[in-house]
Amino acid sequence: MRPPASIEPWLSTESMQVWVREAPDKSSFQRRLAIWLTHIGRLAAHQVAELLCASKQAVWLWISQYNQQGPEGLDRQGRGGRRWAFLSVEEEERFLEKFQQQAAGGEILTARQLHAQLVKATGREVSLGYLYRLLHRHGWRKLGPRPRHPQARARAQERFKKKSPTSSKRR
Repeated sequence: MRPPASIEPWLSTESMQVWVREAPDKSSFQRRLAIWLTHIGRLAAHQVAELLCASKQAVWLWISQYNQQGPEGLDRQGRGGRRWAFLSVEEEERFLEKFQQQAAGGEILTARQLHAQLVKATGREVSLGYLYRLLHRHGWRKLGPRPRHPQARARAQERFKKKSPTSSKRR
């Protein structure tokens, strides 16, 4: 069995009580309470994790953050977001502006065409998945060609259907 995690004395016992009570939200309260239980109760990480319905690894992480950075170490942002973007959102918008008129005019744009231009814009090889996510981010959607040609003549098509031999007749 591991020994209880030790807490650096960043806050006094009284100020730690106030700090725990003034947590702005549930997740902050949970993290602060883990520090409090480890400090005042000398509980091991697995015991604190069980009491708070959290994972043992999370408790170890919270203790480490508190020990290294003090109370501010626990007030961090989430882990989400675009950390590995090749282009900023503004650069992506400028990139797509070039193709906006073509798309609005009914021209067919394929992912392969856009991919080649995106490789030039970023200066590196990017996956088609990156391109599809970029298009989705900016509200572009997949559209197919029209079901009929704009210059098609309905009468001529009907005449053709009536006069042409059908190969599907049973013999």
